[in-house]
Amino acid sequence: MIQQQALAFYQNRERAIYQDEACLYAKPHPALRPYISNYTLTFPTREMISEAYTVIPHGCATLVFGFKDQTLTSQLMGPATKAARVGDQAGSFDQIVIVEFQPAGLYAFLGFSQNELTDQHFSFDLLHAKLNQGMLDLLETVGSVQALISGIDQLFLQAKSNSYPSELAIVTKSIVDQAGNRSLKQLSQDVFYSERHLTRLFNSYLGMSPKTFSRLVRVNQTIRLLNAPNSEITKAYEATGYYDFSHFNRDFKQITGNTPQEYRRKMSDFYSEIAKF
Repeated sequence: MIQQQALAFYQNRERAIYQDEACLYAKPHPALRPYISNYTLTFPTREMISEAYTVIPHGCATLVFGFKDQTLTSQLMGPATKAARVGDQAGSFDQIVIVEFQPAGLYAFLGFSQNELTDQHFSFDLLHAKLNQGMLDLLETVGSVQALISGIDQLFLQAKSNSYPSELAIVTKSIVDQAGNRSLKQLSQDVFYSERHLTRLFNSYLGMSPKTFSRLVRVNQTIRLLNAPNSEITKAYEATGYYDFSHFNRDFKQITGNTPQEYRRKMSDFYSEIAKF
C-alpha cells in the first residue's frame, strides 16, 4: 500500500494531469488512451469530500479500489447517466485508486454489451476476476506512485482483448467536438449508418443512446464553463447551444439532480470529469 508522502516523489509532468499533496490524476499509457481517461490516486478526508459529494454522470464507466482499515475492496460503476452521491462511502476510505474509462472504453476489456451495466454497481471480481486480482495484488504490494501507474498500465495493456467499430469513435468525437449539438440524423450521415443501427451500436458499446450521450456531453460542457471564475449561467448555456433557459434548466437538473443556481452555490460538493471530452 502506498503512503501519502509518496505523492511528493512523483514528478512525471507528461503523465500528471493534476497533483497536490493529497491526490494525483495521471494519464494512462498512450496505447490505452482511447479506452481509459485517467488514473486517480487520492487520500480522502472529510474536508476534501463532504457527505453530499456527488459525481456528475459523463456516460462512462469507473472502476474504484478503496482501502479501509487495511482491507481492500473493488467496485465497478457502469456507464453513468445519473448523478451518484458517493460522499458517505468515499469519505470513509483511507486511500482510493480509480480508473476512469473513456466512452465505450470498458468494452475493450469486458467484451459484452454495456447496456447490462448502465447505472449499476458491481463487484469487479464478478466481471473480470483475473484483472481484479491483478489490481488487488498490485495495490497491496506496490511502494511508489511510479510503480503503481506502470503496474496499472501493464495490467490493462494485457487485459485489452476487444475493440469497437472505428465509426463509433468518429461519432463520439463528433458529439464531443460539437458539445452535443449534432442530431442523430447528422451523426448517421457522417458514417453512412442508419439511425437505427447507430443507436444499436451506442447501446451495445456505450450503454446508452446517442441522444442520451449527447445530452450528457452538453451538460458537462456547461459545467466546465460554470466552473470558471466569474462565469455567468446565461453565457454558459448559450455557448453550448441552448436557446432557452427552461430547456437548459430541465436538462441540467435531470442529469445533476440540481438546478444551475443550486450547483453554483455548492460547487465543491460535485465532481465532474477532469480529463474526458
